[in-house]
Order: sequence, then structure tokens, then C-alpha cells
Amino acid sequence: MSMSADRAETLALQALAWLVGNDDLLPAFLGATGASEGDLRAQAGDPAFLGAVLDFLAMDDSWIVAFCDSHGLTYDLPMRARAALPGGQQMNWT
Repeated sequence: MSMSADRAETLALQALAWLVGNDDLLPAFLGATGASEGDLRAQAGDPAFLGAVLDFLAMDDSWIVAFCDSHGLTYDLPMRARAALPGGQQMNWT
């Protein structure tokens, strides 16, 4: 089942807020993306940046589980949201 772009952006914003509140992961995200804390606010409305947030979370299953558990979401929703955002259609798992 596909997800609307609006719903995907909302879920990615939830993931961004969760990430900002995570003192252990936020520095890793900033280092991996090259973003600054100011960029988080400035780019929060950019669907491509939100896709990068979900890409980062997808790097570790435990991060997806922790985010989903904290929001009462099923574990497949972040990847469904990622697929609905720019660049998500280009995922290649091979």
C-alpha cells in the first residue's frame, strides 16, 4: 500500500523530532549528513531532507524499532514513508 506525500512528510517530521531529542543519535546524524543544528530547522520543510532523515534511521534496525515503538507505529511505516519522498523510489538493496 502506498503512502501519500503529506503523510510521509508528517512521519518524517516525527522522526526528525525524535532524532533531535536523542542525545546519542543526533550528533551521529549531524556528522553523517554534514547538517548543522540550524539546518535542521531550515530544512525541516524540504522533502528531500526528510528523506535523508529516514535514510539515516534505516541504517540500524534498532533505531527504526526505537522510533516506531516511541510513536506506536508499525515497523514498516518509515520505509513506506521513505518510498513516498524524493529519491525513495531509487532504493537498491542489492
